[in-house]
Amino acid sequence: MTDQTLADQALAGRIVLVTGASSGIGAHLARAAAAAGAKVALAARRADKLASLVAEIGPSAAAFAMDVEDEASVIAAYDAVEA
Repeated sequence: MTDQTLADQALAGRIVLVTGASSGIGAHLARAAAAAGAKVALAARRADKLASLVAEIGPSAAAFAMDVEDEASVIAAYDAVEA
């Protein structure tokens, strides 16, 4: 038996896109997903806070400037995550 939870097994090796990742619940979810083995795509309007979170999480995280109220911004960020 391993120490991995079902959630850890489900996220390991996957890409998780977290909107609102610059603070609060979004930042917490990003940390949790990375801890579970996921690669995390951090998306928010505040690029400076995203950069700090990427530095904290490490190489499994990448930041993408995105405003969920701006359709072009969402499409561009999604395309960048897929690349």
